[in-house]
Amino acid sequence: MHVVLIEPRFPVNQKLFVRALAEVGATVTAIGEGSKASLDDELRRWLTHYEEVKNVCDEQAVLNAVRFIQSRRHIDRLEATVEAHILPNARVREAAGIPGTSFRTAWLCRDKPAMKEALRAGGVPCAQSTGADTDAEVRAFAERVRYPLILKPRDGAGASGAVRVDDDRALEKALPAFKLGQPGRSVAVEEFIEGHEGFYDTLTLDGQVVHEFATHYYPNVLEAMRTRWISPQFIATNRIDQAEGYAELKAMGRKVVEVLGIETSATHMEWFYGPKGLKFSEIGCRPPGVRAWDLYNVGNDMDLYREWAMLITYGRPSQRPSRRLSAGIIALRPECDGRIVGYDGLELLHGPLAPYVIDSYLPPAGTPTQGVEAGYMANAWVRLKHENYDELRHLLDRVGQTVKVRAR
Repeated sequence: MHVVLIEPRFPVNQKLFVRALAEVGATVTAIGEGSKASLDDELRRWLTHYEEVKNVCDEQAVLNAVRFIQSRRHIDRLEATVEAHILPNARVREAAGIPGTSFRTAWLCRDKPAMKEALRAGGVPCAQSTGADTDAEVRAFAERVRYPLILKPRDGAGASGAVRVDDDRALEKALPAFKLGQPGRSVAVEEFIEGHEGFYDTLTLDGQVVHEFATHYYPNVLEAMRTRWISPQFIATNRIDQAEGYAELKAMGRKVVEVLGIETSATHMEWFYGPKGLKFSEIGCRPPGVRAWDLYNVGNDMDLYREWAMLITYGRPSQRPSRRLSAGIIALRPECDGRIVGYDGLELLHGPLAPYVIDSYLPPAGTPTQGVEAGYMANAWVRLKHENYDELRHLLDRVGQTVKVRAR
């Protein structure tokens, strides 16, 4: 099996996909933006061949590289695992006659209004939404659905670029940033769904879910990415296979996979549960970000990178999740923007909580801070594990209350 992977260097865990493919016996070629000389020793060892392009989102450049590789050796799979690479990679795959995720599926997983239209037609409960090319279209949606609403890029990931508006005044203030009416400008407009937020991740094989994981946000993402004093968390539960609690979520996830035509792939789905019941939010036809697979691996005594490689290479799973532990991360925000000068409360991690610490990242003094909106791993963070989900929440809360990142 010859697998070509798009961009083996970034983000940091990209090389784990290369490692996994090589370990299960695939022949691995990569296409990336850096020079061959910039590959580290491990990538040099795992890769059989490497092709450099200026931009891995440039479909023609990647297609040219694929055509060159095909002239030397048959390509069985062409894979990408980063959100921005999924859609151009699907178009290249179809142009080159390589099996895998179709362009239609990739587009539906990228364009939020089209995604929700298809899912609503398939019976999946979603927020009311539309795509708007002009300010007038946004105002008309607001008049029909009423506030609050969410405005976000049609192809955005997570809360990136999302804005909540609660009245006409807030809407008028938000609209100029989207530059609607200009060529190529469009926005997704959605009903704001009140409730708890989480995500549901799968590995699928020929359209069937073979592995699944559920994770909870505390607080919801939009609030977490806009509020400095909050130390946000997300926790992967080990209770997903219990008879009650997750059956509806799992059924919804399977329906999404069916409606969107997902075949053999990783998926990342966001959901809400509140007064209006369970609602689907959005999907990425790729693994989750923020290294969530690391948490699943710890909690389930497995290697999901290797399992992904087994599905891609041999079309069969090889591991079963133990559901032994819940695992989570807490982001620790600096008290202000500037440079980190030190920490308070680290003795907690080396004392009472030491048995539960998976790992942590505590940038040294002098490190420039990153903005709150940069995400869960932008500054300091700690990851913990525990066999009891509720106790893990308590432990993560203790970290957030005790460990402080000082900056000036």
